[in-house]
Amino acid sequence: MRFCSLGSGSGGNASLIEASQGITGTQLLIDCGFSLRELTRRLARAGSSPDELDAIFITHEHGDHTGCALNLAQRYRIPLWTSRGTWRAISQSAAAADLDPKLLHLIKDGDCAELGDIRISAFAVPHDANEPLHLRCDDGRHSVGVITDLGHPCQSVAQALQACHGLLLECNHDESMLRASSYPAGLKRRILGSHGHLSNEAAADLLSQCLHAGLEHVVAAHLSERNNTPALAAAGLAAVLGRRPEDIAVASQADGCSWFALG
Repeated sequence: MRFCSLGSGSGGNASLIEASQGITGTQLLIDCGFSLRELTRRLARAGSSPDELDAIFITHEHGDHTGCALNLAQRYRIPLWTSRGTWRAISQSAAAADLDPKLLHLIKDGDCAELGDIRISAFAVPHDANEPLHLRCDDGRHSVGVITDLGHPCQSVAQALQACHGLLLECNHDESMLRASSYPAGLKRRILGSHGHLSNEAAADLLSQCLHAGLEHVVAAHLSERNNTPALAAAGLAAVLGRRPEDIAVASQADGCSWFALG
C-alpha cells in the first residue's frame, strides 16, 4: 500500500491511495480540487491517469476539494463517494445534474466500504461544512489516515486514526503568524475556531495522540501560503516523532509529495 499528495493547500487538494493484492490493484482519489486538465497532469506526474482511478471520495463541498470531481466521475465512469450532506451542498450544480445516479454512493460517519483492494472507514470531523468526512484506508495489512480540514484534534478523530502506518495531516497555520497577518478579523476567527483549520501546534497534539511504534510516514499538508512555512510545520511534527525537521515530508500546493510506501 502507498499514498501520495497531488497537491495540498487553499488552491486545491487531492490525494492518491493505491493498494494491490497479487495481480489486482486499486487506486482511490481523495478529493479533486483542480481542473480536469490540471488533475490529469498531476496524475501523470504520479504515474497514473483518470482511466486508472477506481473510485473518488470527496471529503466536503469546499471548492478546493471538489474541483472537477463530478465531471471526472461522469466522463470516466468512476464511482463517486461522499456524505449525504456534501452531496446536498453540491447537487444543485450543472455537473451534478449530469452525473449518472448509478455512480453516486453515499456514506456516513462510522460506515465502512470495500473499494477493490482498499477498505475505507469514514469518520466525521469538526469543520465548517455540511457533514464533512475524512478517511482511514487499509488493505488488510497497513493503513493510512488522510486528514486535511479539521478544526481541532477531537478525541473521536484521534480514535479513528489509532494504529495507522501513514498519516497525511493538516498543518494549516502558525498561530502567531495568522494573528499578526492582514487577514480580516472574521476570517481569522473562522480559521482559529473549533471548526476551522489545524494549527501546527494542534496538529502536533493530534499526532501525539496517534503515536505508536508502527507509524512509518507522516506528511504535513494543507499549509497556508501566507501564515505558515514548511520549516515550521515540519518542526512541530518532528518534535513529536523524535526526528529531525528535515526528515519530515511536506506536501506543497504546486507539487504535492512523492509516493510513500507502507510496510
